Amino acid sequence: MKRVFIALLLFSLALGDAAAQKPRTAYDIIIRQGRVVDGTGRASFIADVAIQGDRIVRIGQLRGARAAREIDARGQVVAPGFIDMLGQSEIFLLIDPRAMSKVMQGVTTEITGEGESVAPMSDRIIRENEDFYRRYDLKVDWRTLDEYFRRLERQRIGLNIGTFVGATQVREYVIGYENRAPTAAELERMKQLVAEAMRDGALGLSTSLQYVPARFAKTDEIIELAKVARAYGGIYATHQRSEANAIDSSLEEVFEIARRAQIPVEIWHLKTAYKKNWGRMPEVLRRIEQARRSGLDITADVYPYTAASTSLTACLPPWVLEGGIEKTLSRLADAQTRASLKREIMTDSNDWENIYLGSGGASGVLIGSVVNPALEKYQGKRLSEIAAEQGKDPLDALFDFIIADRGQTGAIYFMMSEDDLRAALRAPFISICTDSGARATDGPLSGSKSHPRGWGSYPRILARYVREEQLLTLEEAIHKMTGLPAARVRLRDRGLLREGYFADVVIFDPEKVRDRATFENPNQYPEGINFVIINGQIAVDQGKHTGTLAGRIIRGPGYANSPRR
Repeated sequence: MKRVFIALLLFSLALGDAAAQKPRTAYDIIIRQGRVVDGTGRASFIADVAIQGDRIVRIGQLRGARAAREIDARGQVVAPGFIDMLGQSEIFLLIDPRAMSKVMQGVTTEITGEGESVAPMSDRIIRENEDFYRRYDLKVDWRTLDEYFRRLERQRIGLNIGTFVGATQVREYVIGYENRAPTAAELERMKQLVAEAMRDGALGLSTSLQYVPARFAKTDEIIELAKVARAYGGIYATHQRSEANAIDSSLEEVFEIARRAQIPVEIWHLKTAYKKNWGRMPEVLRRIEQARRSGLDITADVYPYTAASTSLTACLPPWVLEGGIEKTLSRLADAQTRASLKREIMTDSNDWENIYLGSGGASGVLIGSVVNPALEKYQGKRLSEIAAEQGKDPLDALFDFIIADRGQTGAIYFMMSEDDLRAALRAPFISICTDSGARATDGPLSGSKSHPRGWGSYPRILARYVREEQLLTLEEAIHKMTGLPAARVRLRDRGLLREGYFADVVIFDPEKVRDRATFENPNQYPEGINFVIINGQIAVDQGKHTGTLAGRIIRGPGYANSPRR
């Protein structure tokens, strides 16, 4: 009996030792003693952040807790992962799923789908862009948004992505590239396509009204499509019809769509472009504020640069682009048409966005990305330099370049003022975007250059406008990058550091963070972004990408009752 008692006593003591050695709570990751900026805009505080699985489970002082991985964040800022309010990576993710230029600057979620969205897709639309697809050996094997999302889920992706359905896309699908109104039957088909995309998980309806064929759509057409998006809980996002000479009437159209469709509106990459319009941003902001006070739900976003980026074909009047790329190239090859075009491009106008003249001509246009490998040597050069090298009139050099790259060239346009940008950044309803697709310094996209905003927008905000100029407090800036855009597109459980939310987290050094990308040499990752966590998995570890593909598809509210769910 005595031996039994002794054995039980020893067993009890052993259990006690084991219990004493066992940590009180075990987590996957604990971020220790960082300066937590939670995305709400409220004051920061020092705390630990515990992650279990794909969620944040505790925020506070976790002295007795242990984790498989502990990150010492003393002296660093711990914030929600940055949300790119307009990212343009939907096709690039199929070419290189890592989304390196976004993730390395702290972006964990991207919103995309500017007018020409990834779906619905048709053979006609594929033919229009076949040069790009051929360059990257990309097979377009989806037709609906659901099919596209399922392809991403199979291959995996480096960040979270959600998209709008483009009014331009459904117009191209049904009407093509012609300058005419839809018939009643065509409009009904367009509405059906918007409804299908909303049920597949689109976040709302988008437009890019500066460009052809979107420019051919009248306000009433857009309102009818926006009503469909609203019925599924979506919002309306727009690259408005004019960001320059006709910005007043363009804003009126934005407000009319919001009012008549009874839908929240996001104005993408708000700007007052061309030198003649510099200084007008405070007036534009006052008009938006007035609309908000009247009951319209209007917000906007900006990228922190004074140069824009879009296709080189944007230099052309709308009529040149009507009918698609083959007709455009044919017109540019005609000597008589060229002579007429030169006169029109060199004449100021409120009827179309003359981005060439608005940027000061060829010296204000820089070649960004190309599809034709023979043209890669011109990336990072001004059109004026290229014209001088080739001994050509600048507009002839422009037309010839468009022909040589079959309309696929991306260009950078120097056309905004720093004071207008600062005014916009200060507005409380302004969030941040890159308006640029994800690329990388290696892999299939490395040979192509782009706007530096795709590599450094968020570090640039933190370095220039928070640390150096003190235009924004750190808490204000983080709110514009996280909580504000998450609320705008109605993301569930993202955009804030809060218990129960998805573990999308960025940890950076507030004294060292900075962008390195330049217009001439954009393909450079930033400094000071030390850790990026996406859905609980570490994607950037001490400044190095881990290769993790932890991103997820973000579907809009219409998907909740979809039969495909």
